[in-house]
Amino acid sequence: MSATAMPPQHGKRATKGKGPGTAITPSRSAAAGILGDVHAGHLLDQSFERRTTTLDARDRRWVQELVWGVLRHRERIDAILASRIRGGLSVLDDAVLDVLRLGTHQLLSMDSVPPYAAIGQSVEAVKRKHGIGAAKLVNAVLRRVDRERASIEPTLPADPVEALALTHSHPAWVVGRWAARFGLDHTASLLALNNTPAPVVVRPHGVSAAMLADSLTQSDVSTRDVPMVPESLEITGPVALTEVEAFRRGQFYVQDPAASLVAQYAHVAEGSAVADLCAAPGSKALELARRAGTVIAADRSEARVERMRSGFDRLGVDTTSPARTMITMVADATAPTIDPVDAVLVDVPCTGTGTFRRHPDARWRLQASDFAVLGTLQRQILHAAAGVVRAGGLLIYSTCSLEPEENDDVVDAFLASHPDFVVEPPPTGVVSDAVIDRGRLRVLPQQHGFDGAFAVRLRRNAGSA
Repeated sequence: MSATAMPPQHGKRATKGKGPGTAITPSRSAAAGILGDVHAGHLLDQSFERRTTTLDARDRRWVQELVWGVLRHRERIDAILASRIRGGLSVLDDAVLDVLRLGTHQLLSMDSVPPYAAIGQSVEAVKRKHGIGAAKLVNAVLRRVDRERASIEPTLPADPVEALALTHSHPAWVVGRWAARFGLDHTASLLALNNTPAPVVVRPHGVSAAMLADSLTQSDVSTRDVPMVPESLEITGPVALTEVEAFRRGQFYVQDPAASLVAQYAHVAEGSAVADLCAAPGSKALELARRAGTVIAADRSEARVERMRSGFDRLGVDTTSPARTMITMVADATAPTIDPVDAVLVDVPCTGTGTFRRHPDARWRLQASDFAVLGTLQRQILHAAAGVVRAGGLLIYSTCSLEPEENDDVVDAFLASHPDFVVEPPPTGVVSDAVIDRGRLRVLPQQHGFDGAFAVRLRRNAGSA
């Protein structure tokens, strides 16, 4: 998201509070509300969609730049604020702290926002909800941040892991895990990448990539090819995709290259019957349908299945008849109720550490205990999925995690207890050798520039019952 986008300052779009004072822009109100939702345990994407429905595309982009920026740099922002507040951050109400974070990020990282607007709006927001005393504190702190911006950076700890954690605003325990596995230099590259906006990449549907590129060009949307992922197109400038003619015609869907690589690595047989047991939001099922004859797209959440169906409807995918290519259904992947099929994909629930760039709230929500909890679920799903793979068929396990507890450890334990399955990489050339590690797909953000992904293609013995 470009830092040159102008903030919403228009009085006609502002919301007046009680009594006289500066109007608070709806965009800033939405940003504060989203951070409050994240504190309450809501997912960032869902809160953003809910709180920005009345904003126009330009203001939505500005809110996203602001909120994602605060979450990507929260540790650094907090260190800056803590040294300028008597008693530290613990004396503040969470909502007041969030307003300070929003104001600080505008002052230090959004050059198009005038300091008077960043400070004035923050003061007014706090005054209306928390009183004049809190407002005076916010005013004093933000004015000091503005004055001292030339020497604002906090002192780094001597420990290299803690220094990286503060510099790039990630939990130190996560940084320590990665440093032990990838080394400090590669970890620094990963952390830096996580703090950059994720590119928007689209896949053509019903048209060729060349035709889609031409259609987007006619709508003044520029694109470029994506390395290692033929047919994918990266959008190279800010655009409201839902307002593009090609979107309304159902000519593309959004999919990160890592997700495309998982489906391509799966390399299901032409005309085969395939089940995607954790399918929502559905883009991998669409990729599988490029080769499969029938795809069953299932998810345990009825709401997620409905959203998936809505996306398929926009693309013109018929999901209403068993005779059609795509079948959607609500089903629990731990107890699938389908007959054995030629191939099963389980893109299991995981910590998502490979997608911190796209979901910056996830880094602050992650707990060490999540690996054990999710690992148990992942093993259950993989074991259940094996039961609906026909003899000689394929089982594909995938995650968007970088962690061995969710990737190799799960697969190795499965292979130890299921001798009728073996690792079988796809034929040479199906995906780049750069993302193949011992026959397994391993996409690393710091190495390949995409979201993180892991997948293993497992072939069931033809003689298995």
